[in-house]
Amino acid sequence: MSRQGARGERGRLRSALGDLGLGMRLAGSGGREGWIRTALTAVGVGLGVALLFLAAAVPNVLDAREGRGHARETPNFESEVSVRRGDTTFLWLDAATEFRGDAVGGQLLRPDGPGAPPPPGVARVPGPGEMVVSPALRGLLGSPSGALLKERLGYRIIGTIADRGLLEPGELRFYAGSGTLSRSQGAIRSAGYGHDPGSGRFDPRLVVLVALICVVLLVPVGVFVATAVRFGGDRRDRRLAALRLVGADVAMTRRIAAGEALFGAALGLLVGTGLFLGASRLAGSVRLWGVSAFPADVAPDALPAGLVVVAILVGAVLVTQSALRSVVIEPLGVVRHAALRPRRLWWRLVAPVVGVGVLAWTGSAEEELGSGGVYPIVLGAVLVLVGLTGLLPWLVEAVVRRLRGGPVAWQLAVRRLQLSSGTASRAVSGITVAVAGAIALQMVFGGMQEDFASSSSAPPAAGTSSGRADVVRADFSVATASGSAGAPALAERMAEEFGRVGGVRRVVATVQSYVNRVDAGSGPGSVTTLTVASCATLRSLASLPSCRDGDTFVAHQRGSSGRAREANLRTDEVARPGREFDLGGMSDGVAKGESWTLPESARAVVAVPDPVGDVHDGILATPGALSGYRLPQASTSAYVAIDHGVADAAERLRNAAARLDPALRVYGLVNVERDRQYSSVQTGLRIGGTLTVVLIAAGMLVALIEQLRERRRLLSVLVAFGTRRRTLAWSVLWQTAVPVLAGTVVAIAGGLVLGRVMLGIVVKPVRDWWVFLPYAGIGAAAVLVVTLLSLPALWRMMRADGLRTE
Repeated sequence: MSRQGARGERGRLRSALGDLGLGMRLAGSGGREGWIRTALTAVGVGLGVALLFLAAAVPNVLDAREGRGHARETPNFESEVSVRRGDTTFLWLDAATEFRGDAVGGQLLRPDGPGAPPPPGVARVPGPGEMVVSPALRGLLGSPSGALLKERLGYRIIGTIADRGLLEPGELRFYAGSGTLSRSQGAIRSAGYGHDPGSGRFDPRLVVLVALICVVLLVPVGVFVATAVRFGGDRRDRRLAALRLVGADVAMTRRIAAGEALFGAALGLLVGTGLFLGASRLAGSVRLWGVSAFPADVAPDALPAGLVVVAILVGAVLVTQSALRSVVIEPLGVVRHAALRPRRLWWRLVAPVVGVGVLAWTGSAEEELGSGGVYPIVLGAVLVLVGLTGLLPWLVEAVVRRLRGGPVAWQLAVRRLQLSSGTASRAVSGITVAVAGAIALQMVFGGMQEDFASSSSAPPAAGTSSGRADVVRADFSVATASGSAGAPALAERMAEEFGRVGGVRRVVATVQSYVNRVDAGSGPGSVTTLTVASCATLRSLASLPSCRDGDTFVAHQRGSSGRAREANLRTDEVARPGREFDLGGMSDGVAKGESWTLPESARAVVAVPDPVGDVHDGILATPGALSGYRLPQASTSAYVAIDHGVADAAERLRNAAARLDPALRVYGLVNVERDRQYSSVQTGLRIGGTLTVVLIAAGMLVALIEQLRERRRLLSVLVAFGTRRRTLAWSVLWQTAVPVLAGTVVAIAGGLVLGRVMLGIVVKPVRDWWVFLPYAGIGAAAVLVVTLLSLPALWRMMRADGLRTE
C-alpha cells in the first residue's frame, strides 16, 4: 500500500472513531431528557448483565460447594482397605436428623488417639458430651423455636464450624463427641477426611433437561437486553436527522448511532456489575428454594465474564444497526409516519421450523449422548424460542389491524398499537420466550418424573421385597445404623418409648437378619430371612391363626405369579421346620455364630406388606423362641404412625429416638422421593426461573415507562382537551394487555411444540397437554403488576408542564 493510501486509511479510521466518540458524547449529553433516556437503557442492560454474571458464576458456586462436601466426607475405607486402630484414627457415625422439615447434618466422633484429625472447619475434636455447631445451628439452638432440637442435641457447645467446613452459610450441622461409640453400634473407623468419588456418569436424559433449562433461562435475558438497547429510539432518530441537516451522511449517522449504543451498553455493564456485586454480597443471607451460597463463591470465571462483556457491546451495535435498516433518516425528518407494508410471515417461520428439524434430527437420549450431542439440542431450542420473538410482531399487527370501535380507552390503545405495534411487541417478547420455555420444561418434567422416583425415603429392610410405601399405616421408620447388631430388647424398648410419645398412634418394631442353613454351607440357596417381633407386631406382617411368645412361623408370599411361586419354593426349600441355622452367618461353609434349630411346630402363614410396603417372607419368630441367643448380624427397626393434628409430634419422636440411642436414624416415609440428580436440576430451575421472571417484569416496566416518556406531550394534550385520567390509565392497560395476550398464544403454541419434540428426544409420551393453563395466568399477572407500577409515572406525564416546548 502506498504512503498516500496508508494516510487515507488512518484518516478514515480517525474519522470513524471520531463519529463513535460523538455518539457517546450525544448519549451523555442532552440535559435531563438525554440522561433519563440513557439511564433507562443502562438499567435495562444492567439487569440483564447482572443475571448473566450470576449464571456465569453458578459453575463456581457448585464446584466450591462440591469441593467442601468432598473435603469433609468420611467414607468407609474399610470396605476397600483395612484401617488399623492407631493414634491418628477415629470412629465416626452419621447422626443426621431433621427438624421441622429442615435437614440437620451431624456426626458422632470418638478419636482413637491424640493425633486424630478434626473435621474441616473445626479447631479440635470435641470430647464426650461436647459439640461444635454451624453458625446457623447455633442461632437456632439459642432461639425459643429451637427448644425441641436443643433437647435432642443435649451436648455442650464448645465452638463454631468455619466456612470451609460448610456447604453454605445457612447449613445446619454439628459434630459431637462420644465416649461410648463402638463398632457394634455401626461406627466406622477412618484415618482422615476427604474423599473424591470421581465424576459419575450424568444421566443422558438429565443432560437433555439441563441443556433445555439453560436455553430457557438465558434466551429471555438476551431478548430483554436487545430490547433495552432500543430504548429511546424515536428521539435518537430525530437527533440523527438534525445531524443530516448539518451535513452528516448516512454512514456517519450509523456510526454515531453505534457510539450511542456503545455508551448505553458500557454504562449498563457498569450498572450490571454493581448489581451483581451487591447481589453476591447478599448471597449468604438470601435463600431461594432452600439454597444459599457464600459470597466468595459467587464469582464468574474470566472467560464467561469476558464473553458476556463482548456479547453485550457487540450485540448493542448489531441491534442498533438492525433497527436503523427500517428507518430512513433524512435532513428534514424521519420517514416513519407513512403507512408500513404488512409484515410478512414466511421468513418468520424459518427459525422455529429449522429449530424443530434440528431437534428431530438429534435422535434420542436412549443412545449415548457425547459432548457433541448437547449442541444440536441447544441450537434447536434457541432457534425455536428466538423464532417466537419474530412471530409475535406479525401476530400483534395482524390482530390490531382488524380491531375497530369500543370505548374511548380501547380506541386510544388500539390506535396507538396500529401506529406502532413493534415497540409493544418488543416489550413483551421476553415474557413470551419465558412462558414458552416454561411450558416445554413442565412437559418434559412431567414425562420424566416417574423415572426419578422411589417409593420411600427409608432404607430397604434386610431380606424384604420392596413394595409401595403406605403412609396411611406409617409415617416414620426408625432404624439402627448400618452394621450395628440387632437386639429384641431394643425393639421392645423402641415400642415402649415411642408409644409414650404424645401424638404417636402406632409402633411396629422388629429385628431382622439373614440366617444360613448349617447343613448346606454358604450360598444363595441356603439363606433366608429371620424376623423377630412380638405377637402384636407379627400380626401386622402376616395372617396368623394364633400367636403367643415362643411361637415360630414360616411366611410365604401371597399370589400365584411366577416371582411369588419362585420365592415360595425357595422358602420351603430353606426354611423347613427342624433344620439348624447359623445366626451369625457363614463364610466358606464355616459357621460364624450360634446355631439355632427351627422348631418342628413352626406353622406356614401368608405374609402381608408391612407399613412401608415390604413383604417379610422367611422365618417369623417371637422373642421367646430365641431367648438366650445373640443375633450379631441383625438390625433393629420400627415403623411409627403419628397423629398429624398434634403439634411437633414428629420432633418429639426424634427426641425419644435420640434418648434411646444416638445411633438411631429416623426416616420420614413419603409416597414419592425424587432422585438426587433430578432434585438438584429441579431446584436449579426454580431458582433460575424466579430470577428470570423478576427480570422480565422489571424489563416490561422500564419499557412501558420509556414509551410513556416518548408520548408525554401527547398525554398532556389529551388531558388539556378534557380526557379523563382514568381513561388514559385504562388505555395503558389495554396497550399492554393486547400484546401480552398475543404473546401468550404464541408462547403456548411454541411451548407445546418444543415440549413435544423434547419428549421425543428423551423417549417419553406426553402426559398432560394442559400444562399451559397455569402459565396463562402469568401474562395477566404481568399486565396488572406492570400497569399498577407504571401509574405514578403516568400521572407525572399528564401534567400541564408537558405542553411546554422549545
